[in-house]
Amino acid sequence: MLDIWESAEGISFAVRVVCRASRNEIAGVRGEALKVRLTAPPVGGRANRALIAFLVEVLGVKKRQVKIVAGQRSRSKRIAVEGLTAGEARERLLGV
Repeated sequence: MLDIWESAEGISFAVRVVCRASRNEIAGVRGEALKVRLTAPPVGGRANRALIAFLVEVLGVKKRQVKIVAGQRSRSKRIAVEGLTAGEARERLLGV
């Protein structure tokens, strides 16, 4: 199950990124992290930019509301999103 932490500013959750996939998609939950497949390679920050752009589209928020707060150079990352509740995020990410 995807763990989503709420705070006064918004939410945060873990993401596990798979780069160089055939398409950008949410591939379910791996452990307590959201598994995201991205077409971008993990070179020069392109995968991080692609992840933020993908999450902005899926969550329906503005780019400035989404930040990678941990794991800039790792496949495992911590994402913070301002202005959403855990319920809204879970519904938009997983359709639950």
